[in-house]
Amino acid sequence: MKKATPRHIGIIPDGNRRWAAERGLNKEDGYAYGLAPGLQLVRKAKEFGIEELTYYGFTADNCKRPKAQFEAFRTACVDAVQLLTKEGADLLVLGDQRSKCFPGELAPYTTRTAINGGGIKLNFLVNYGWQWDLSHIRQDGMPYSADVSRIDLIVRWGGMRRLSGFLPIQSVYSDFYVIDRYWPDYRNSDLRDAIDWYARQDVTLGG
Repeated sequence: MKKATPRHIGIIPDGNRRWAAERGLNKEDGYAYGLAPGLQLVRKAKEFGIEELTYYGFTADNCKRPKAQFEAFRTACVDAVQLLTKEGADLLVLGDQRSKCFPGELAPYTTRTAINGGGIKLNFLVNYGWQWDLSHIRQDGMPYSADVSRIDLIVRWGGMRRLSGFLPIQSVYSDFYVIDRYWPDYRNSDLRDAIDWYARQDVTLGG
């Protein structure tokens, strides 16, 4: 059997609040510690030849959290995108930008933009909601997420076994790999292990 290689990997970086709480910090303090792992993972994905990455920033439902937490993960998403603009990538920020929860600083990236010479196709879900995605159709008749390709492999940190509304169209045939450690404790070996695990799966796409 030919080994499967993921072309597009989805990233659910969960566990920031639990990580902070276990260290005696305020829950909202955990988000800033997820910035460096995100940058490390992009660089490692390039080494592995991954063509496309999608990060889950925050959902529309996350906006219901306490104000301090909302402001912290909103700021972390802006800071993350600013860090990623220093990497070569074709960047798209996807989410409901009409909502007050959407960071205005990210509006320039709501259409795909080649940054620092372009490169890996990089998607960042910010104030994203699956209902918003499926119910709002672009002028060309496609959902807002139409520029994001089918996801081969979804990797979630933090031990939870759920998609949390992550791109339901693109994840229809995704394999799902869970890491029990929290996202701020990311290791480069996490990505390698996930890719190695995927290579052992029988990927048939329903055929």
